[in-house]
Amino acid sequence: MPANLTPEYKAAEAAFRQARDPRERLECLREMLRTIPKHKGTDHLQADIKSRIKQLTEELAGPKKGGARGGPATLIRPEGAAQIALIGPPNVGKSALHASLTGSSAESGPYPFTTQFPQAGMLPYEDIYFQLVDLPPVSPEHPVPWLANALQPADACLLVIDLGQPDCVNTVLAVHQILAEKRVTLTDCWETTIQADADDELANPFALYLPTLLVANKADQIPHIDEELQVFQELTGLRYPVITVSAATGAGLERIGPWLFCQLGIVRVYTKAPGRLPDKDRPFTVRRGQTVYDVALLVHREIARTLKYARLWNSREFNGQQAGRDHPVADGDVIELHT
Repeated sequence: MPANLTPEYKAAEAAFRQARDPRERLECLREMLRTIPKHKGTDHLQADIKSRIKQLTEELAGPKKGGARGGPATLIRPEGAAQIALIGPPNVGKSALHASLTGSSAESGPYPFTTQFPQAGMLPYEDIYFQLVDLPPVSPEHPVPWLANALQPADACLLVIDLGQPDCVNTVLAVHQILAEKRVTLTDCWETTIQADADDELANPFALYLPTLLVANKADQIPHIDEELQVFQELTGLRYPVITVSAATGAGLERIGPWLFCQLGIVRVYTKAPGRLPDKDRPFTVRRGQTVYDVALLVHREIARTLKYARLWNSREFNGQQAGRDHPVADGDVIELHT
């Protein structure tokens, strides 16, 4: 039976795909459920939406009183310029890498499944931060039922591997199979955000596509690592961009921040009040192609609603000239919002 999805439902679904904040995603899910046509052709999708509303509501509510639902949260609220998930098979040094990049105190050890729940930390790059979320290892022996839900807010992922493991190829292919079963696809495309076709009524709104950087850890322990990497790529067919690193020695770690900044198209915008100097300590971050209005939304929704124009300063052509709300911003811009 055709789904015959309404424009209102499609708009809610599009908003859900773009949302990263868990509370915004929950609002979008509720709007999707409200506007979806109620007939047999949408029964499965209605059930899926209801299930995700329940899961997300529980996550946002936190542990119940009396310890009935104790334990750490499995959903990390996004912070910083982007949320990056760390994914990988057991014993690849994922937690050690997370600790080296963020300075976190995440537990790590020479045994599998040390990480049981998401661990968040902040990777500094110049005057911004990337939020790195270390997740439990992905393997058939240790299923993580909430993994797909934990990945929903992520903007991208680091797929961490250890080329020195004899079964490296098989464990990495197993990671991809498990993620595929959860409708999560790791992609080597960082140029544009991949989403399901909004005009395809059969497209799954919960399918997740994560731009992926392959991080080959423990490079200090692997002679001829370039040759090992080439063999790995030939055997797996994976063509992700690659950075070789060592969490133990720190080699290569300095490349990750700049790489993420460039490939994600991060744009830093600084704001100022009339007659005052700009605040250069805490930029607002948007993505390449976003506008003055998008920055205003980050400052305050009411400011965005009543925004008339902005004055713009940069090193190219603007020196306080007026710019409209739809004017694209660039890295380093200073804007003064007028309502």
